[in-house]
Amino acid sequence: MAVVAARFEPEERIEVFISACDPISREGIVGQLRGHPVTTVDERALNPGVVALVVVEEVDDKTTQEIRSLRQRGLERIVVVATRVEDGGLLAAVEAGANGFLRRSQSTAARLVETLRTAASGEGALPPDLLGRLMGQVGRLQRQVLHPRGLTFSGISDREVKVLKLLAEGFDTVEVGHQLFLSERTVKNIVHDVTSRLNLRNRTHAVAYALRQGLI
Repeated sequence: MAVVAARFEPEERIEVFISACDPISREGIVGQLRGHPVTTVDERALNPGVVALVVVEEVDDKTTQEIRSLRQRGLERIVVVATRVEDGGLLAAVEAGANGFLRRSQSTAARLVETLRTAASGEGALPPDLLGRLMGQVGRLQRQVLHPRGLTFSGISDREVKVLKLLAEGFDTVEVGHQLFLSERTVKNIVHDVTSRLNLRNRTHAVAYALRQGLI
C-alpha cells in the first residue's frame, strides 16, 4: 500500500507598513512579528495589498489624520493598536477608515498576526468588547443626532428617498410633487439639499447614489 505524503502549502506572507508613535514602539512590533509570515515594508513599497499597522498611545485627532492619510495613499486595510481606546475615538477612527483594532495589552504576537491576516483578507477585526462599545456609539448617534433630523446613516431622509425613488421611475418634478402632495419648488429644494449635502453633481447622480446604497 503506497503512502502519499501530505502537501502543505506555505502561508501567504502579509506585507505590513508600520506607523508608530515612537521608535521603541515600532521596534517592539517588528520584534513580535519576526519569525511569522509577515514582511514589513517602507513607504516606497506601499500598495493596496499592504496592511497598515498604526501604533499609538490613544486614538485622537492625530491618529484619525494618519488613518485618512494612509487611505488617501491607497491603503484600504488599516489596523490600530492603542494603549487607550475611548468610545469617541473608536467611532472616529472607524469613520476615518480603520477596519481593525487591538489594545496593546492584548497584542501578543499570535493575536497581532491573526488580526493582520483578517485585515489582509478584507474583513474587519475588533475585540468583542470594543465591538459592543462601537455598536453602542452607533446607536446613540442614530438616536441623538440622525433620528431627530429625520436622517438615516445614508444621510438621506425618508421623504428624500421617496422623491428620488419617483425620479428613478421616470417622473419629472411636477409629477413627483403631485404624487407626494408637494409643490414643484419643494421637490426641487429637496433634490438640491440632497445633492449639496452629499456632494453629488446633479439629480441623476443623486438617484445613482440612492441606488448604490440600496435605498431605492
